[in-house]
Amino acid sequence: MATKTTRTVPAESIRNSTIQRVRRRLEKAGVIAHVLGLWLRCHFQRAGIITVLGGLPLPEVHNLGRIEVENCAFYSGVRLECWPGGLITIGNGTYLNRGAEIVAAREVSIGRDCKIARDVIIMDTDQHALPSGELVAKPVIIEDRVWIGARAIILKGVTIGHDAVIGAGSVVTKDVPPGAVAVGAPARVLHS
Repeated sequence: MATKTTRTVPAESIRNSTIQRVRRRLEKAGVIAHVLGLWLRCHFQRAGIITVLGGLPLPEVHNLGRIEVENCAFYSGVRLECWPGGLITIGNGTYLNRGAEIVAAREVSIGRDCKIARDVIIMDTDQHALPSGELVAKPVIIEDRVWIGARAIILKGVTIGHDAVIGAGSVVTKDVPPGAVAVGAPARVLHS
């Protein structure tokens, strides 16, 4: 009968590995970006390691609901607005570039390793009721590894599948399948 051996990693090795990871992270983004990230974390219910890059204006957060982010980067001028009962989630490795804006009356979910370009607007509501009815809010789901080009607008009720690309200036009003490229106003899928 063979015995199973377990390999233990010395505590010293783990400590050295952690120190090296921290050093690499600080060299890449800088101490100030991490200090500003610590400040930004105070506005969220749950957060990983956050960096704030790009100078002024600092990101703006209006959180009356729940915002949960993993390890990610926010550039200057980003704005997050979460209404009462709303939820914003942002996955690991995602970044929001300068001037990006997210508004959640109900839910906006952004997956892992997404790249959100400058001045992108993502909102799950029209932000006001139409004269003939009530305020409408429908969740926006952006799956993993999605690229969204500059000044694109993602509107309520849209799901963008993993690995999709949204062209600059596009207005997305309908779902985009995984791996697709969508462009235009309104956005149409070129290929998937």
